[in-house]
Amino acid sequence: MASSQTLTDARPAFEVLAWSREVVEPLLRQAVDRLPPPARRIAGYHFGWHDEDGTPTRAGGKAIRPALTLLSARAVGGHERAAAPAAVAVELAHNYSLLHDDLIDADEARRHRPTAWKVFGSAQAILVGDVLHALAFDVLACGGTALAAHGTPLLSSALLDLAGGQCADVAFEARTDAVPVDECLEMVRCKTAALLGGACALGALAGGAVPSQVERMRAFGEQLGLAFQMVDDLLGIWGEPSVTGKPVRADLAQRKKSLPVVAALASGTPAGDELAELYHRDTPLTDAELVRAADLVELAGGRAWAQTQADDRMESALVELQADTLVPGAAAELLNIARLITRRDH
Repeated sequence: MASSQTLTDARPAFEVLAWSREVVEPLLRQAVDRLPPPARRIAGYHFGWHDEDGTPTRAGGKAIRPALTLLSARAVGGHERAAAPAAVAVELAHNYSLLHDDLIDADEARRHRPTAWKVFGSAQAILVGDVLHALAFDVLACGGTALAAHGTPLLSSALLDLAGGQCADVAFEARTDAVPVDECLEMVRCKTAALLGGACALGALAGGAVPSQVERMRAFGEQLGLAFQMVDDLLGIWGEPSVTGKPVRADLAQRKKSLPVVAALASGTPAGDELAELYHRDTPLTDAELVRAADLVELAGGRAWAQTQADDRMESALVELQADTLVPGAAAELLNIARLITRRDH
């Protein structure tokens, strides 16, 4: 039982993620199998279960959000099986957003292979994203009384925030004025952190948590989500393509107003001013200009600021795990996942 787990029982992050996939993937496949064949084929490709012609593969993601959901249930003294439907719903919702994100950002690769829209076309990728969104709520509605009654509004609120954050992110790219750092942080809270917070809150709810515990787990997930995005933005500029699976300095090439960039542009430094010049050009940046842009972000303090913010948000997340009402071993495993997220290279 989760309630008897101790700190010494805590598993390392890679074991927790493997355990999470063992619990969630069979149920996720069952849900996807209910889709019409064309949607099922594209969804299976996107999840990494098979290649374009249906040959089985193993190219899936880390499944961090389902792991957070299952562990949150254990952290409040519940059993992971009660939270499995919530974990499946969260993974479906997350992948709906990824299918749409890849189109919005014109990303041609994910997990070291072509994105779904590059293989099957834009219209099909959009439609399958929509189907996964609907399927997430269907799975949640069938996941038990607590999830059906209280989990649905939790997930709905997180996805409304996510869509609002995406809208803001896209709007930032077209803006010629300086985007304030606080406004960018709020965009990130909505776009990324809200769903991680929702994943943890759903797990706690399924585990039988009282409202204060649900809110504590939501706050943990949200702060972790902010740290996650800081690291993701750093990797979008300085990540190694062979590890991240994305082109070098991809975010700069797309003139994305990521957090390090916004901090650099708002720095009031000569490097920030030069970066603004590059960002406002109408023509694509050359390879040399992309290298220069990355250097300017660092010179203007954007890289150091984002790393400090990631560390600070991580500390804020960990404060939420220190409650004596949480099961110590599960809280320790949540800590291991949090460290994986904020120290990752892809």
